[in-house]
Amino acid sequence: MTASGTTPAATPERRTVPLVPALMFIALVVAVVGSLGAPLITSVAGKFDVSLAAAQWTLTAPLLVGAVATPVLGRLGTGPRRRQVILATLAVVVVGSLLTVVPPSFGWLLAGRVAQGAGLGLTALMMGVARDHLPAERSGPTIALLSVASTVGIGVGYPLAGLLTDMAGLRAAYGLGLLITAVALATAWWSVPQPPAGRASAVDVPGATLLGGGLIALLLTISQTTVWTDHPALAGALLAVAAALLGAWVHRERRSRAPLVDLALLRNPAVAGANAVMLLGGIGMYLLLTLVTRYVQTPRSVGYGFGVDVFVAGLVLVPFSALGFAGGKLVPPLRKRLAPATVLAVGGAAVLVALILFALIRSRLWLSFAVMGVLGLGVGVFSAAMPAAILAVTPAEETSSAMSFNQVVRSVGFSIGSALGGLTLAAATPTGAAFPTDTGYTTAAWLGTGAMAVTVVTALALRQTSRRDRRDPAARSSLLG
Repeated sequence: MTASGTTPAATPERRTVPLVPALMFIALVVAVVGSLGAPLITSVAGKFDVSLAAAQWTLTAPLLVGAVATPVLGRLGTGPRRRQVILATLAVVVVGSLLTVVPPSFGWLLAGRVAQGAGLGLTALMMGVARDHLPAERSGPTIALLSVASTVGIGVGYPLAGLLTDMAGLRAAYGLGLLITAVALATAWWSVPQPPAGRASAVDVPGATLLGGGLIALLLTISQTTVWTDHPALAGALLAVAAALLGAWVHRERRSRAPLVDLALLRNPAVAGANAVMLLGGIGMYLLLTLVTRYVQTPRSVGYGFGVDVFVAGLVLVPFSALGFAGGKLVPPLRKRLAPATVLAVGGAAVLVALILFALIRSRLWLSFAVMGVLGLGVGVFSAAMPAAILAVTPAEETSSAMSFNQVVRSVGFSIGSALGGLTLAAATPTGAAFPTDTGYTTAAWLGTGAMAVTVVTALALRQTSRRDRRDPAARSSLLG
């Protein structure tokens, strides 16, 4: 789609691998590899003789790197070297995957996970490729499914990683990551075309530094719940640093001739509202995801929970991923009858139902599978509808940049949701106890319910804003300009 609202024909290029399956595979791979550390934390701590807190960094570090890399890769993806950027980033991920398979020490394993985190910024570039090289009737659904894959794909590798760890050890699980990333690199080499001619992009390095520093400070403060409980003054200082750096970034972006993110687009009510909905929705979605996976692994001796192992805990996520993709498939027919913001509200409502179910009934293991299925359905609809809400007012050449910013907002929302759940459960843990009370899970679920209720209301308000924009084309043009 061009700035005037027309969609260019697909670029006629000969490709060995069909483009749509290739893009979907690459997006799924980077999502799986980025989240691969979650089910392996306990095994990492045991193998390398480090604390669980240290092992947790094998999950935290790639997420931080992904959040910082995403807007930079998004800007690079608007330029003439998008194919080279994709290939180079996947090569870095492959090298990182190799380091995780043969690490001589925990430090090398962590370095490999950091390199793998760079791949989390590629999804927005896949969306840009789809918008540039597919006809309109295929690009929209493909972008929607790419958005779904980047979210629900985190559950695909969990059971496999757990099973491989139990059967063949930690290296076998990370070996899965090496195999699929190598295949993804080969797939990208054979399938990803060059972008249309006439594109130009320059990365604002000082702006990228300010944004990266601000995001790291913000996400560290949010994700490390022990900072709030043990060092509240440090947590406050980190938040102040994050606010100062992000404020300086906004100031610079407004005056830059080549901004990292086009803030003029972000001021559009449709884009700003969609990002607000993504932030709020991400809180409730990820909070429930972390609550359920932690709850089912709690030993029965505590008085609740099911004491399942890592493999079964991974299987609990299978309905999340399966129904997530099913939810994404529902969006195209829904979009024929409903506005994108309304479809966002529908997805948010499904997540809301899942949170309420978990808050009220969770005494049987099958209920956890059911809750995760409902959650996946809602997340799938929500994720697939999000690109349409943003790209309707975004020029084709800014697709990667606009969607990369939305991915960053999602990461912040997920981090807040995870931290909110962790802090709530920590507050519900009696002194000297290893596990929180069952009431703590109920409280956390109701907090997530509140976040999702606000999300649904905000999405419905966004629908009203979109209607006003459609009735007033002049106002819409002024917002874009």
